[in-house]
Amino acid sequence: MVSPGLIEYHEVPEPEQILDNEILLEIKKIGICGSDIHVFYGTHPATPYPVVQGHEYSAIVKATGKNVTKVKPGMKATARPQLVCGECGPCRRGQYNACQKLRVQGFQAPGVAQDLFVVAEDRIVAIPDNMSLDQGAMIEPAAVGAHSTNRISGLKGKNAVVSGAGTIGNLIAQFAIARGAKKVLITDISHSRLDIAEQCGIAGTLNVKEVSFDEGVRSFFGEEGFQVGFEAAGVQSSLDVLMKSVEKGGDIVIIGIYSQNPVINMFYLGEHELNVFGSMMYRHEDYETAVEMMSSGKIITGPLLTKSFPFDKYFDAYKFIEEHGEMSMKVMIDL
Repeated sequence: MVSPGLIEYHEVPEPEQILDNEILLEIKKIGICGSDIHVFYGTHPATPYPVVQGHEYSAIVKATGKNVTKVKPGMKATARPQLVCGECGPCRRGQYNACQKLRVQGFQAPGVAQDLFVVAEDRIVAIPDNMSLDQGAMIEPAAVGAHSTNRISGLKGKNAVVSGAGTIGNLIAQFAIARGAKKVLITDISHSRLDIAEQCGIAGTLNVKEVSFDEGVRSFFGEEGFQVGFEAAGVQSSLDVLMKSVEKGGDIVIIGIYSQNPVINMFYLGEHELNVFGSMMYRHEDYETAVEMMSSGKIITGPLLTKSFPFDKYFDAYKFIEEHGEMSMKVMIDL
């Protein structure tokens, strides 16, 4: 993507060699996510152009360096797209997903929208035989759900609201249920997204376009209310209502990307003594948890897949998302 909305294709040489700890992947499926769409429109806050996109994907291992032990040629695999320094404070304490010099492939470094791609073994994750390539490309967004629901302590037994029923919100709600939340309510303004949430086993849904947030929360949770809110919509009004309505002393986790910086209501933050957490992508254990949960059937992704486009129709995929809006969940590029 050389500039917002402008995609070019180039023929490039195949990698001549790989290092002893590297893996050559043949890319098969690439998922388009909300962050990619922000790049398409020029509204992503941290992406320079030109950029080769693609960060959620599945692949077949084509070759491995002599020291690689995690995968073998012919296996299905994916990998984390994070390039980290390993030396800054966050990296030294194991919080490398918030590396001071973090670069993410597909945003600040070349991504996987190419036939062949080289990754280091420390970021590789094998895809089990009982998972499809489409499921493999969903491991990355599932890992976001795994990480964000682990940002707070003691989710088990608490009531939670997830604002935004897109792919990420859906997966967060599924992980909240899987981690033992007492009751989980997901909200949106789209009937189709909420219908898909129900297909994924999320029983509590609320269309805030038809029923007010306060009324829906009261009806679903009763006097208990909710103690945890996940903001996955990236919308000011969504953040406002979560901070206003969560139980005093409760937790808010911010996952959504905002095109414009939101205003934080400091009255609710201070007077209600709320805990507000950022959630940045994932760590390797979140990828592994995502694989385990998906492989066992605890996390469902099939209903999230909307449509696939061939590699040479990348632009058409973006236009489809643009034209179908709330009816579109996960659009996949098929190589």
